[in-house]
Amino acid sequence: MTLSLAAELVLALLLCVTVIYCVRLERRLAALRSGQDGLKSTIAQLNGTIEAAGASMRLLKSAAEEAAEALESRLTRARGLIDELSLVNASGERLAARFEKAISPASARAEPPGSRVLANRLNALKPQSGKPEILRSVR
Repeated sequence: MTLSLAAELVLALLLCVTVIYCVRLERRLAALRSGQDGLKSTIAQLNGTIEAAGASMRLLKSAAEEAAEALESRLTRARGLIDELSLVNASGERLAARFEKAISPASARAEPPGSRVLANRLNALKPQSGKPEILRSVR
């Protein structure tokens, strides 16, 4: 065996190892490319989902703004009613204070001026012994 034959055999062996390494590398690159295609589809789905979420957020924001406007109008109306009720309450308290001042302990003991008229009306409504005779004569 000559030296050139030995060198060619070593080169042939190294060439076979290189071919095997290239085949393995080709398979790994193919797997990487197919993974890249899967990654592209995943990214496209993620982008679509993000766009849908953005649209939902915009709708939610507009709904929240509408609710805030409605609440603000109700609050304004409620504040107006509170003011009005405060005035009515203050007026009622002033009237009650006037009534309390007008009714003194001495006048509370005395007979109120309208009580005699009320008593006469109540007596007129009570059944009397003479009424059945009148009713008999009418029949």
